[in-house]
Amino acid sequence: MEKSKRDEKQKQYWLLKTEPGEWSWEDQASNGGLSKWDGVKNHQALKNLKSARLHDLCFFYHSGTKSRRVVGVVTVVREWYEDDVTGGAVDVKAVGEMRRPVDLKEMKGELKNDKEFGLFRQPRLSVVRVPADVWEKICELGDGYEGDGVCVSEDDDDEQV
Repeated sequence: MEKSKRDEKQKQYWLLKTEPGEWSWEDQASNGGLSKWDGVKNHQALKNLKSARLHDLCFFYHSGTKSRRVVGVVTVVREWYEDDVTGGAVDVKAVGEMRRPVDLKEMKGELKNDKEFGLFRQPRLSVVRVPADVWEKICELGDGYEGDGVCVSEDDDDEQV
């Protein structure tokens, strides 16, 4: 059986930034988990958003002065489409909240050798690609996220489900 082009490509990972006062994780969760990710103006961030594919995973990142941290994970449920009102968007759906939010300072400390990570290299971009090894490390720092297939018990033993 022939593999599709998508099967041949590895899953991509992204980080989507939002100001909690504009659209927070709580807003995302209370909206049935589904939202239109739009309003991206920067050319590079827009190019990144247009590159997001169905089922890609994205960190939901609170930006701003008080809470720079990864708080959850969403997945792309509709790839880039044109929109008369905002110019274009992708639709994302909540997968789960991080078991423990991972703040920017912690990421910089633990990922200091990953200078190519877009969040560090181009900190003002609202949509950045996340290398697979960085994705894994951030998930590890946050003890994973709800819906990741890992069951966390009271005695801190993780098991795959």
